[in-house]
Amino acid sequence: MDTISTVRQKIKNIDYPLLIIILFLSIFGLMMIYSSSSTLSYLNFDTTNHFFMKQLQWLLVGMFFLAIAAILPYHLYSKLSPIFVFISIALLILVLLPGIGVERNNSQRWIQLGSFLFQPSEFIKLFMLIYFAHFYSKKQKIINQFQYGVLPPLLILAVVFLLILQQPDLGSAALILIACGMIVLCSGVKQRHLLMLGSIGILGISYFIYSSPYRLERLTSFANPFDNPLGDGYQLLNSYIAIGTGGFAGNGLGGSVQKLGFLPEAHTDFIMAVILEELGAFGLILVIGAYIFIMFRGIAIAKACTSMFPKLLAIGITFQIILQVIFNLGAVSGLLPITGIPLPLISYGGSSTLVSMISLGILLQISAKNNLTNGKAS
Repeated sequence: MDTISTVRQKIKNIDYPLLIIILFLSIFGLMMIYSSSSTLSYLNFDTTNHFFMKQLQWLLVGMFFLAIAAILPYHLYSKLSPIFVFISIALLILVLLPGIGVERNNSQRWIQLGSFLFQPSEFIKLFMLIYFAHFYSKKQKIINQFQYGVLPPLLILAVVFLLILQQPDLGSAALILIACGMIVLCSGVKQRHLLMLGSIGILGISYFIYSSPYRLERLTSFANPFDNPLGDGYQLLNSYIAIGTGGFAGNGLGGSVQKLGFLPEAHTDFIMAVILEELGAFGLILVIGAYIFIMFRGIAIAKACTSMFPKLLAIGITFQIILQVIFNLGAVSGLLPITGIPLPLISYGGSSTLVSMISLGILLQISAKNNLTNGKAS
């Protein structure tokens, strides 16, 4: 009876404004996935709703796990963090093995288990945040001792970073690096240690970019897409056309022309270009406004925490989601290189949707726990 009472109390104290925004983005994303993929779906599967139905299935699974994550005590994740680290490294090794890893678009980023295809790096984004939050919350007394209070998780992060680069997936590697860096920044590490780590991180990423012609070409082609309009610049130029065609008012829902085979990845990485083409500034304001709300709500939840683990985890989850938004919108607009980072809760993709839902479920749980123990809204 006590357990049932606790669950009821958590449901009562759930962060409903945040939950409403999560559901809004998910339903809006589902609608835009149908709009942006119906033609491609019909051509490949003889039905207009193939991708829509796939995403709906993942969304329902994601909502189930969101509910579980919103109820389970977040301290459980802290206890399981060493297991998450082991799973992360094991998955990153497995995805590179022939016969296990699946290659698509010159990248080996997926693992096939029967009919289940998933992207390990999506789950590792969350696993590493949990591990970093766990470690730095436990090492507060020796946080000024670099060798014991700061360094150990960074060595594991370096291994994860290098393994993800082998796929290759610089976008996900950089995203994990920056999100974990945000946790380190907020953990109380000395400024001189932060400056040293930041310098090493920048130098390391620069080395890996310039040491590979493929990575360098991917990261520089966005600056001059008109130099190769039928090659590396093709996707970005068609994104420009979609955005420019939509203008301020948009062409109306379903009115995109670029989704009819001109814009690659119209329902995945570049779905925002279709949103802008169809809904114009209105669509942009809706999407950006929702993500800004999540950012400020996440910061407020972190501030309300009285212990370090949920505080750091809330910070990590919030900024990882916002970083994904920045990476994605930057790529669509040509302000950042194209990295293949999806738009959270909106882009088509099972692994991304599931992990985003679980992450936000944890954030909801932290918020509910704050309400439960502190007797105040977060």
